[in-house]
Amino acid sequence: MPVIFLLFVLTAFFAPCALAQESAAGSDLDHFLQQLWPRARDAGVAREIFDSAVAGLTPEPGLLRRPQAQAEFTISIPSYVSGAVSAARVARGRALASELSAPLATIEERSGVPSEIALAILGVESNFGSATGAADTLRVLATLAYAGHRGTIFSDELVAALVMLQRGDVTRARLRGSWAGAMGQPQFLPSAYLKYATAYSGDAAPDIWTNRLDSLASVANFLKFSGWDPRLPWAVEVVLPKNFDYADFDLDFAQWRALGLARADGEALPASGPASLYLPAGAAGAAGPAFLITDNFEVIRKYNTSDAYALSIGLLADRIAGRRAPIAPWPKKIAALSTADCKELQRLLTTRGFYRGAIDGKLGRTSRNAVHAFQLSEGVQPADGFATKEVLERLRR
Repeated sequence: MPVIFLLFVLTAFFAPCALAQESAAGSDLDHFLQQLWPRARDAGVAREIFDSAVAGLTPEPGLLRRPQAQAEFTISIPSYVSGAVSAARVARGRALASELSAPLATIEERSGVPSEIALAILGVESNFGSATGAADTLRVLATLAYAGHRGTIFSDELVAALVMLQRGDVTRARLRGSWAGAMGQPQFLPSAYLKYATAYSGDAAPDIWTNRLDSLASVANFLKFSGWDPRLPWAVEVVLPKNFDYADFDLDFAQWRALGLARADGEALPASGPASLYLPAGAAGAAGPAFLITDNFEVIRKYNTSDAYALSIGLLADRIAGRRAPIAPWPKKIAALSTADCKELQRLLTTRGFYRGAIDGKLGRTSRNAVHAFQLSEGVQPADGFATKEVLERLRR
């Protein structure tokens, strides 16, 4: 699995015994860290680097009592988008796009990733570098690893941070970030830094803490090696024809055109390429915007597997580039399912044979397609793939 940012860190947080773990951690953490030495050694970390880095580490106060779910999964998509794509963030993004136009063009040429996408990610992750976090990354990762959260992920990340110190990528004092272990302007976990961080110019180690160009180049590099296709947009907003039957969700752009879908801005749809119908507010009642999302939307989700996050990045990027987005208004009120409800939905869809993904409460394309297939099987119209209380109640029958 790709090891990246806050998404993999924040959701499905600690077990009920977390507080007991926190009180016991003070005396046991050092013993736990010493047990990691063989793994660090095998990764190329010298003993003196290891000893200096972990000496005196104590548990991060209150970390185990942090919220159990992040906003991407607990509020409605329109509400999340409204907060992420603020007027102030759009204005700041446009100012930076103008100020950094030459280096951004270079980054785009190297990576094939539109510069506004990289800017949007930096805007959402750290407010364009102004909110990178001041927590001691090693201390945070040691606490999370000791607590046993998400298996070995955080002990792996701790070893990766030690490798960064061994290579001289960063000083111990600079190794700072969020309370979830993500670092710098792009909010990379250490393993992501080792895989994707790149310097804009020169041979020095990439500086994702204070160097905006290194940060933007690293974000674009992540997307490039995660499969970004420069031939396709992240999505296009569309207008559905009257009496659309919602029978299909995954077709080629040419097929969508033949079914009567048109771009909301009046431009032509891409000539070809796979695209999935996405209705982030559903189609029942007061319809909101509709999108044809491409595989590039899924690439953004590799940065953070939330649909709300990926949609916000795409819409913020469009706004930074001077495009109106979205064109259709959001419905006034949409009730978001809780994470527990989403997990139940996935379990019930699995039982019915419609879903074959993880029971994680994260409703992405696989879950949408499963809801869509269930709706079609029940004769529900519109079969919009939108997870609602009504769909959940129907599944419970």
